[in-house]
Amino acid sequence: MNPKRMSEQELLDSLDIALRDDHIFPYYQPQINHSTGRMVGAEALMRWKNPDFGIQYPSDFIPVLEQNDLLYRADVHMFDAVCRFLKKCIENNFPIMPISVNMSRYDIYKHEYVDEIEALRLKYNVPVKYLRIEITESAAIGGMDLMMDVINRLHKCGYLVEMDDFGSGYSSLNILKDLNVDIIKLDMKFLSGEVGGRGGIILNSVVQMAKWLGTPIITEGVETMEQADYMRSLGCNYIQGYLYCKPLPEEEFIEKIQKVEHEAISPAMEFVKAVSSGNFWNPASLETLIFNNLVGAAAIFTYREGEMEILRVNKKYLREIGMNMTEKEVVRIRPWDSFDGLNRNIFERTVKKAIDSGNEETCETWRNVCSKCCGDDKICVRTEMRVIGFARDQYLVYAIVHNITKEKNAYLALFDSERRFRFASEQANVYAWEYTVSTKQMRPCFRCMRDLNLPPLLENYPEPAIEMGIFPPDYADMYRDWHRQIEQGVPHLEAIIPLTVGRIPFHVRYTTEFDENGRPLKAYGSATLVIDKKK
Repeated sequence: MNPKRMSEQELLDSLDIALRDDHIFPYYQPQINHSTGRMVGAEALMRWKNPDFGIQYPSDFIPVLEQNDLLYRADVHMFDAVCRFLKKCIENNFPIMPISVNMSRYDIYKHEYVDEIEALRLKYNVPVKYLRIEITESAAIGGMDLMMDVINRLHKCGYLVEMDDFGSGYSSLNILKDLNVDIIKLDMKFLSGEVGGRGGIILNSVVQMAKWLGTPIITEGVETMEQADYMRSLGCNYIQGYLYCKPLPEEEFIEKIQKVEHEAISPAMEFVKAVSSGNFWNPASLETLIFNNLVGAAAIFTYREGEMEILRVNKKYLREIGMNMTEKEVVRIRPWDSFDGLNRNIFERTVKKAIDSGNEETCETWRNVCSKCCGDDKICVRTEMRVIGFARDQYLVYAIVHNITKEKNAYLALFDSERRFRFASEQANVYAWEYTVSTKQMRPCFRCMRDLNLPPLLENYPEPAIEMGIFPPDYADMYRDWHRQIEQGVPHLEAIIPLTVGRIPFHVRYTTEFDENGRPLKAYGSATLVIDKKK
């Protein structure tokens, strides 16, 4: 039967029969954790199927019911139908997931909606944990006090409250501040078809704010894998949309919940004892006073499955790191871009150790810092870190940092001076040279230049020494292999090699120097004449 749009009067005339005979009924759309593929809940969506006219679109009949103060009756009927469905699941031992039921502004302005739905829940003996009440952001505009009172009453009864269509109104931040909702629902239409861009920046901010309020987010209207992956990259795993499943009638939904695995929505971020999330962001709080003035250079970052994000730094942090950067510039940096592979491994290993131990852990790492004002610089930072909050697989870390570049460079200079003295002592009265691994350049000592006629700099070493006959042809491949081993990080090489056309035996040694990241930097070579003590 092809559906035909009913007139306003036809809708009004048939409402009583529709409610009596369940022509108005719920379809269920699953909500999925995109990271695990498990179902975390579902939303009950109102449908109306008239025996004569067929399916009527919600966009056609809901405004008519609103205008005539009848949507309340349909909403209460929907709640009744969902309770009946949940009771059926309980009695038949079907898997049960929390169901979100919509509540409109018309339900609370003129009626005792909370009392009526609570009476229905008790009538069917459905545990309150399986029911969520979904309000729209627009429902709160113009009636904040009333909405706050209704949410408080719902919370007293044990219901979780979801805010639908967040961001579609004109007072989103005020509503988020004043209404104590448990879950926020975002619509992908917020991005206007574009993944990322300006809308993406705002979405990222909303997700971060919600995290600090301890409020999970569900993204609605997700139709593509690109959208789902993008929201997951922002830290929002819960999605609802055609990518995973369209709204389903009851029997198909029962089949669905019996096939997929389930999980609960992740709890809000929990702070360690004596740390309050609200006080932590309150500029007048003791926590903020300590963070900004008393603890030294400090930063707060999140860590989740290998991803790190800086949330906040204080002024002392900016002075300690230097480079004349602002807090905004520091927060926008992708943290791992500052580390090479070795130093990232050191830092990440320390973060994981702090997570596992619950204690303060310390590491020293080199970082490449870039600012618009001062260009690029390489600094060494000692970081003392401790986990102060967590939400399942996400951790909030408090870090105290010290710029130890000067003392580190002073130590390296002292070490280099001692090393050079040691090399000079070990190689007195011998031929010596310095080989730079990355450029394959060799710089010979004075005796090498005097006795062997070598220039001050040899390129593409060791080929020039082989071509000059310093290393005989039958030892050429072995000497080339030595340099390949040095590039691979071999710390020491030595052998007796007959040198020059006279094949005079020399004890040839190589000692490799490594940089602070463990990579071979230079090799110091020497050739000591082998003296036959029998003569």
